[in-house]
Amino acid sequence: MTDTKSAHNGPPRTYREAGVDIDAGDDLVKRIAPLVKATARPGAGAVIGGFGGVFDPKAAGYEDPLFVAATDGVGTKLKLAQATGKHDSIGIDLVAMCVNDLVVQGAEPLVFLDYYATSALDVPVAGDVVAGITEGCRQAGCALIGGETAEMPGLYQPGDYDLAGFSVGAVERGQLLTGEDAAPGDVLIGLASSGVHSNGFSLVRRVVEEEGLSYDQDAPFQPGIGLGEALLAPTRIYVKPLLAALKAGGVTGLTHVTGGGLIENPPRSYPETVAARLDCRTWPMPPVFGWLHKAGRVEAMEMARTFNCGIGMILSVRPDSVDAAVAALQGAGEYPMKIGVLEDRGDGPSVHLDHLDEAFAG
Repeated sequence: MTDTKSAHNGPPRTYREAGVDIDAGDDLVKRIAPLVKATARPGAGAVIGGFGGVFDPKAAGYEDPLFVAATDGVGTKLKLAQATGKHDSIGIDLVAMCVNDLVVQGAEPLVFLDYYATSALDVPVAGDVVAGITEGCRQAGCALIGGETAEMPGLYQPGDYDLAGFSVGAVERGQLLTGEDAAPGDVLIGLASSGVHSNGFSLVRRVVEEEGLSYDQDAPFQPGIGLGEALLAPTRIYVKPLLAALKAGGVTGLTHVTGGGLIENPPRSYPETVAARLDCRTWPMPPVFGWLHKAGRVEAMEMARTFNCGIGMILSVRPDSVDAAVAALQGAGEYPMKIGVLEDRGDGPSVHLDHLDEAFAG
């Protein structure tokens, strides 16, 4: 006799049995609500739980704004957070990668939304991630007005999660920074990075693996601090200093140094007839890059096209406005460095890196 018993005769199925815990999602919302509320700003109340976030540009003081949008992630730096169990700063990286891309177009970041996807929601871990996101929003002056948390068992491995961010900013019509006004003779001012930021981590992880290192041992380039913690130093958020410099006047272009490093990013902020000439001796090379260069056997030019090499943001400024820009940046807590000039490109490359080998040799 054939047994005809099937799942249809068993107990009722639940979503939790399939790996998705709605109650955990509710717990996360309750946990992060006070953090989110703290990011409120004029134009946005930063209240979560609705189907969408609302922003009022007139309440923020804009008369005829253009909206600028940016979206990004954190790449394989997430693997370090998951490997070390340190999740409280990766959200800062997420915000930084979006808002820094807005401000280089002259836009003030206004709102931010996040997307958090995982196999099964771990409320403490997700809470730490969102705490970092709210801190990033605080540093950028934008409101966290919403987000999405998705549990997808079978798509992600246990303990894994992925992040994406989305931000909208505004700039008054006529003040959009396109780089078209950048010209030979403009002075290039660099702002320091905090380290690797959020690009090149597939190469970083390969070097760590080949060196046989663990993330909980001392960083070979920074004794006294764990390797994982050192590499997880969050991406700097440059919004407030750059808005101050833009207000001072004379800024003709801004470059966020991300993937593509010092080779591919600067040309995005000036015309094709112009080239940047950077003197790589004019800023200190963070030890992490010297270590990657030597331990990873990565040539200097490859370092420069992969990493920020110590410069996270570059401003091009008209010569007669340099003092005002420097003063504005210093007033916002920055330590601006004159690192080069713009010149006629002619038949040459779009970027010249003078003394690059010497910078790594030191």
